[in-house]
Amino acid sequence: MKNLKMFCITLEPNHYKFIKNLGYTPVGLGEKKFNKDWMSDKIGINISKKNKYYGEYTYHYWIWKNYLNFLDDEWIGFCQYRKFWTTNDYETKDIKFDTLNSLVLKEIPKHFENYESILGNPIFTNNFKGMKFIKKGFKIILKKPSLIINKKKRNINFQFDLMHGENNLSNAISLLDEKNKNDFRDYVNREVSFNPHNMFICKSKQKLKEYYEDLFPWLEKCEKLFGFENLKGFGKIRIYTFLAERFMPYWFKKYTKSLTLPIIFYDIRKDLD
Repeated sequence: MKNLKMFCITLEPNHYKFIKNLGYTPVGLGEKKFNKDWMSDKIGINISKKNKYYGEYTYHYWIWKNYLNFLDDEWIGFCQYRKFWTTNDYETKDIKFDTLNSLVLKEIPKHFENYESILGNPIFTNNFKGMKFIKKGFKIILKKPSLIINKKKRNINFQFDLMHGENNLSNAISLLDEKNKNDFRDYVNREVSFNPHNMFICKSKQKLKEYYEDLFPWLEKCEKLFGFENLKGFGKIRIYTFLAERFMPYWFKKYTKSLTLPIIFYDIRKDLD
């Protein structure tokens, strides 16, 4: 029996057949019109109007408020129209549209049963080229020139400052609940890698509920700090998505027994749009 329910998020209505053929549940987000066959973030209790800023998390919010009780206690996963789970590493150049169906994750292996969550393989914030740091955050580098040489100082917090605004992550963490505030701050200042793309697979809908209950009240508080109208550039317009992206691996590592799997990149729009 299949032990995985995978939601695949896309912005394009003509991706439906392909996603269904993967054995996944198609989720349509954004401004385009999706018919009744799609799952959506626009009915019931929702924040779909914030999709420009929250990205895929408007759908997570919808699940939290409308759909958790309808989920079975099985592995629950999330992927995207250009990022998919797999059990093996593949070079992007070797991935073809016609073979994608055979590469993506369809079932959770039995030897994963002792785990509670799956995260994507980490990316390392200290492996970015020094010139990229200078280009993106010249003022930050001027304050701390040792960052160019000392890779240990290029932690998650530094990378967030560089890409999404200086002190924005630190100020946001100050709004977290007491059970997570200090631990998350320590995490972003200690770790030089994180599990990216807001993609995860969770074994229990109860754990999923607990994650949402910690995440969304925090993001709502962050709205009072950052707002929406004055956010400029993709790195800041999507700041709520990027805050969640850093919080997600911290949370699942703290509250569940987790392991990692590769995420492969193939944008199906190249073949379907």
